[in-house]
Amino acid sequence: MSVIVNNLTKVYGEQKAIDHISFEVHKGEVMGFLGPNGAGKTTTMKILTCFMPQTSGDATVCGFDTKKDSIEIRRRIGYLPEHNPLYKDMYVREYLTFMAGVHKLDNPMEKVASIIERTGLGPEQKKLIGALSKGYRQRVGLAQAMIHNPEVLILDEPTSGLDPNQLVEIRRLIKELGEEKTVIFSTHIMQEVKAICDKAIIINKGVIVANDTIEFLQSHATEESNVIVEFAEAISPEILKKIKSVKHVKNLGQNRWKIATPLDIDIRKELFQFAVSNNLTMLELQREISSVEDVFQKLTK
Repeated sequence: MSVIVNNLTKVYGEQKAIDHISFEVHKGEVMGFLGPNGAGKTTTMKILTCFMPQTSGDATVCGFDTKKDSIEIRRRIGYLPEHNPLYKDMYVREYLTFMAGVHKLDNPMEKVASIIERTGLGPEQKKLIGALSKGYRQRVGLAQAMIHNPEVLILDEPTSGLDPNQLVEIRRLIKELGEEKTVIFSTHIMQEVKAICDKAIIINKGVIVANDTIEFLQSHATEESNVIVEFAEAISPEILKKIKSVKHVKNLGQNRWKIATPLDIDIRKELFQFAVSNNLTMLELQREISSVEDVFQKLTK
């Protein structure tokens, strides 16, 4: 198991930044770490990367304790902080060569060339970091986090400032890395969570309010199941309400309806049979899946 957190707490004065949180992330998983600003995401990441100590509780990374084995943990993690501190007066290749030296890598030139290619920095490698766009600076930050081939990647807002094309490339890269490493990353972009993550943790006011797969969180975002149906013919809501298990219906315009049932009921078969029995032409029939945004808003209000 790569990352284990047990009753982790961090207190600043009288404020609890994180309050007895616990979770596990395994090798080969990409975990999205979500929450409003000030929820405790960055604090948790700083503890896991040994940038600050916890007040109480335990955390281990690759079997090493954050309180006792900070040097061993730092050897095994790659970290991209929220504000991506870089030496802006160094050239891209020069900076990555310097980072290869910090990690005492064998064949540093080969490792630098490989990570430049993997992060798409080739066209910018001879430029000063200070002259790069924000998106390319993020790529440099990702490159330094990955250059020593760490077992665990901890990325705080890794796609901030990327344009749509860069987003697609970096998402693909993170997904690939997640097949062989443990990846924890925070983001405010909900589409990223669905596109990249195996599971998500949502933290609010220092407390974990959700920890499960994306599919489970979406399916349990509401207390009822919704189906969208559209008929070619006009139909009254009273007739739809007579179908077994229907709680309520809502017209979405013309002959399109949203039908709510208890969460564990799938009414699509009954709706199809209803259409056949009443000589109705069904144009659309689909279950409505809650978005990640819905889940986030519900749990962090």
